[in-house]
Amino acid sequence: MNECVMFCTSAQTASAAPQETTAIEVQSANPNDAAAAGVAKPQQGGFGMLLPMLLLLAIFYFMMIRPQQRKEKERRKMIEELRAGARIVFAGGLTGVIAEATEKTFIVELCGGVKMEILRSSVQGVINEAGQEG
Repeated sequence: MNECVMFCTSAQTASAAPQETTAIEVQSANPNDAAAAGVAKPQQGGFGMLLPMLLLLAIFYFMMIRPQQRKEKERRKMIEELRAGARIVFAGGLTGVIAEATEKTFIVELCGGVKMEILRSSVQGVINEAGQEG
């Protein structure tokens, strides 16, 4: 066996305590000697660390990313279905009635006949007959 024994001496304290000497065994570089001594070998593959990381990524995906994608898909569908006459709320918090719908924009009539052109992507929601967003 190719083992080394090192002696470590603890530092003396201010109270002048007696010195203690302890022996520490150092593992040899030969893996057969380590197995014979009952010392556990370090894990060779990274799969043990990869599995928990993949599990965390899966949890993160299903708890945060997937619901957000579903919400965005519903919002896009709602915007595609909007037609003239629908009452909407858009990004700035303004409300109005769609006077005209084009491919990428809406012409929205605000109060008093004021018309404004807005992008479809700025629509936040539709206001139903009861006056609630939904």
